[in-house]
Formats: sequence, C-alpha cells, structure tokens
Amino acid sequence: MFGSGVPGGMPQGADEDTPVFVISVAAQLSGLHAQTLRSYDRLGLVSPGRTAGGGRRYSLRDIALLREVQKLSQEEGVNLAGIKRIIDLENQVDALRSRVAELTEELAGAYAAAEQAAAAVHASYRKDLVPMRQQTALVVWKPRPRR
Repeated sequence: MFGSGVPGGMPQGADEDTPVFVISVAAQLSGLHAQTLRSYDRLGLVSPGRTAGGGRRYSLRDIALLREVQKLSQEEGVNLAGIKRIIDLENQVDALRSRVAELTEELAGAYAAAEQAAAAVHASYRKDLVPMRQQTALVVWKPRPRR
C-alpha cells in the first residue's frame, strides 16, 4: 500500500509502523515543511518515534497521517484542535473494534466449551434406559378437602 512512493524502499523486516524516516525525508514524502512536522509533533497530532539522541523518526503510518492532517486542514477546513479530536476518536474506534474482536473470539470459545460440556453430560447418560413411545394423556386430579 505505502511502498510504491518510497524512494529506496523499506529496510528488510520493516513494516508501516517502523520508524525509519528522518524529519527531512518525512517532510518531503508528506509534502509538508519540516517545521510543520515539528509543530504537529508538539501539538500531539503525529508522534514519531525517537532515536536514543532524541531525533524524530517517522514511519509510513506517520507519513500517511501527516497527509491526512494536511488534507483535513487544507481541503476540509478543519482546525488543528478539530483534527486532534478526529484522530483521538479514530484511535478510540480502532481500540474498541479490537476489543470487540477479542470478546467475540472469547465468546465463541465459551460457546464451544459449553457445547462440549453438554455433550459430555449427554454421553454420561445411562445406556440401559429405553425410550418410550410418547403417548398423549390428560389426567385431572383434584384432592378432596379434608374434614
């Protein structure tokens, strides 16, 4: 998805979350000025990884997010506070989707365990019981009052 526009490709074993791009390359790839990237970092819009020396390293996901911030700001007219709120809400939705998937998987496991337990109970029934034909009968019993 991201690899086609990246000069030189990605290091082996890296994925879209691997922080590999210095700020000048990230600025070029996102079409923004390096100072804008620093501002976005200070505002918490895009939080790149850091080297041991404190230098910023941007991932492909960060580059895509920078482009999205630029689009929302320039094309949609959303202010930076609004963009921050949108990003936060999208992150919450992603986290909730992951949690729902986890719970769905857990529930499926619980159903499977319940079915196995029910099968074990049914298998434990006595084998010498003989099923009877079902007959329909109605019996009305009314006790006589004691005197």
